[in-house]
Amino acid sequence: MKNMGKNVFIWILLFLALLFVSQMMVDANKSAMYPEKTYSLVREKIRSGEVVNLEIEGTELRGFQLKGKFSDGSGFSSYAIAGENLIELLEANNVNFNIEKDSSQVSSLWLTILNWLPIILLIGVWIYFMRQMHGGGGKGGGAGGGGPFGFGKSRSKLMDGSGKKVTLNDVAGMEEAKEEVTEIIDFLKTPAKFQKLGAKIPRGVLLAGPPGTGKTLLARAIAGEAGVPFFSISGSDFVEMFVGVGASRVRDMFEQGKKNAPCIIFIDEIDAVGRKRSSGMGGSHEEREQTLNQLLVEMDGFDTNEGVIIMAATNRADVLDPALLRPGRFDRQIVVPSPDVAGREAILEVHLKKLPLAPDVEPQIIARGTPGFSGAELANIANEAALIAARRNKKMITMRELEEAKDKVMMGAERRSLVMSEEEKALTAYHEAGHAVVAMQCPASDPIHKATIIPRGRALGLVMRLPERDRLSVSLEKLEADLAVAYGGRIAEEMIFGEKAVTTGAQSDISMATNLATNMVMRWGLSKELGPIDFSDDNDAYFAKQKVSASTKKKIDEEIKLILDKAYKRAEAILKKNSAQLEKLAQALLEYETLSGDEIKELFAGKLKKQRVGGGAGKAAEIRILRKSNIPSKGVVKDVKSKKPTVKSAKKKPVTKKPATKKDSKKK
Repeated sequence: MKNMGKNVFIWILLFLALLFVSQMMVDANKSAMYPEKTYSLVREKIRSGEVVNLEIEGTELRGFQLKGKFSDGSGFSSYAIAGENLIELLEANNVNFNIEKDSSQVSSLWLTILNWLPIILLIGVWIYFMRQMHGGGGKGGGAGGGGPFGFGKSRSKLMDGSGKKVTLNDVAGMEEAKEEVTEIIDFLKTPAKFQKLGAKIPRGVLLAGPPGTGKTLLARAIAGEAGVPFFSISGSDFVEMFVGVGASRVRDMFEQGKKNAPCIIFIDEIDAVGRKRSSGMGGSHEEREQTLNQLLVEMDGFDTNEGVIIMAATNRADVLDPALLRPGRFDRQIVVPSPDVAGREAILEVHLKKLPLAPDVEPQIIARGTPGFSGAELANIANEAALIAARRNKKMITMRELEEAKDKVMMGAERRSLVMSEEEKALTAYHEAGHAVVAMQCPASDPIHKATIIPRGRALGLVMRLPERDRLSVSLEKLEADLAVAYGGRIAEEMIFGEKAVTTGAQSDISMATNLATNMVMRWGLSKELGPIDFSDDNDAYFAKQKVSASTKKKIDEEIKLILDKAYKRAEAILKKNSAQLEKLAQALLEYETLSGDEIKELFAGKLKKQRVGGGAGKAAEIRILRKSNIPSKGVVKDVKSKKPTVKSAKKKPVTKKPATKKDSKKK
């Protein structure tokens, strides 16, 4: 009904606008057909017999409106006052005339409407836009400013349990966080038990963690378990273009909470309004700070026996104002981290239990292969697997679809339609082989999960490495291995195709290595020259190095370059020493396009048995023409003139030596 009313309002506005425009066009047309003339001129024309037709409208009291045509066919209009003996003048000169009914009253009403129509249209348009800006409220008091003057109304949405109910059974992979919120649920169900013992429930609970870990879902589960109203609002909804609106909305939100107590008020992405005050790089944030001040006042003024609990979620707890985090406001912080392997398996089981699965599906295998994944990413894997199975007209989801969905989420979708030249394929194959060989030769590197030259996402090829277990901290040895692996692709290009043939394909590798080395020096204290000192500034990234002297900045740059040069030389030495493996892996990638980590190990051991992809094997020898001659390839010789490879035959015909004749002896 709300949408229907909005549509009717829009149609009325459009109708009035069209009516106004059409009337203006009609009036303009009439003015063009019957231009206004003075009455003295018209009177002279009547006497001279040049007026052939005339229409008269009016009365003796009001005067006469004249509209007619001259003998040359042109029209005219004029006005004659009463007492001019107009009728006698027309009869004396034999002018054909017609007296019409007086419509001045109707014209006057129509003229009044036309005069007010533009103002009505402007008011209507203004009301429409105000409703669009401030009419997105919820139920149960969360009207959200349903009218044009509701700027200060809260835009929080009330979920009163009439929709789909979420419970803690729908939340997996965060057992510690669930234990933390259990007592909040008990308080909402039986507050008297706590009050008898003098216990006070936390006034505010802050859920902090990376994106996609289920902070909002956990808050909804608390409301679902406790069976209380749940108000939800985003931090960005408080601040608007009008000064003072944010503080007014905070007050209105807390008033709604009091009326619906016991309840939960949940503020998502609270860092949008709760950032540290006066932390900007210039310019003021007075409106946001005013909203934050009002939020602090309302939270501190709340009594716990009112049964209203404030919950908030953020990805950046480090940027929140300290006054917001002090005891008495958000006095409990619950960390919602990325799930471990057991948590990932539990999350996958929650999402997969709704889908038709084949008997070969094993969630624990997918869980082990997705370290660092959040709950949202795991849910995406389950959904992508269902989409792939539906695309193939399958009735059940198999392990194959889940593996493909995992690769799609991790590495991007395959772009098999992308046309790559043979030169680009060869360069990509050697580039990815360079990464893989360096990774295989660095003990601290993560094992290779998959290497491919099939374009995925924005990459033409990639080598995906996965840790064997969840890693909570990173060693210096691992960081140095990652730096060497990052440079492996560029070094392989230079070794095989020459210095002039190096491409821009290593841009992301160089960027990653530079950022990693910068953090090693400025954040993690892994520089021998500078020692364990933190030179970074998280609060003001623009002036990250401004608090150090010029000489120290120079040392920082030198240390970063030293670390990168060391990694580059290490990768170069590995590839020169293992050039045979580089060649073998590149040719295998050209032939098979995609190899798993186990298949790469089998390849180096000479035990690889894999079905060739269509057309891949025949192209391998042709592509080798692009290589430099400093690393010869078995069975391939360059024809310098034709620039085409000549493949030697594996079997040579036996050469029969003829006995030397006298002629031959002389020639010798």
